[in-house]
Amino acid sequence: MVNQDVKGEVVGMFAEFKKFIARGNVLDLAVGVIIGGAFGKIVTSLTESVIMPVVGFITGGVDFSRYFVRLGPVPADFKGDVSSYAELKAAGVPMIGYGDFITQAVNFVIVAFIIFLLVKAINKAFEKPAEEAPAAPAGPTEVELLAEIRDALRAKG
Repeated sequence: MVNQDVKGEVVGMFAEFKKFIARGNVLDLAVGVIIGGAFGKIVTSLTESVIMPVVGFITGGVDFSRYFVRLGPVPADFKGDVSSYAELKAAGVPMIGYGDFITQAVNFVIVAFIIFLLVKAINKAFEKPAEEAPAAPAGPTEVELLAEIRDALRAKG
């Protein structure tokens, strides 16, 4: 009997999972993650190949990838450039690469700004037009009211 109960639970869980996956939100999320990954690569390329070289040019040729603090010794058999972050990192030297951090922070700001612009554009595209308030019922004008009051006073007097 235990096997039937377990089998029923597994079948029920699978049916629930299938229903969960088929919902639009999950599929939208999956598409968003895939597009986000591709978008991240584009922004990384934009930052590393276009923006950071311009920033380096403006700052007098500063190469942010060369900004790091070495925390450990360079191996005795190291034959690369001791000022190259990438070569030292490949050799297993412990370092803090704050230049790389600056590059990644610029990446983040660019991605956040572009997402802000996209969300703003999408919200504007789907913005419902403001419904006009129904016109107030047309009533007598001020002159008509005064004329009615005058006529009522004449009728009494």
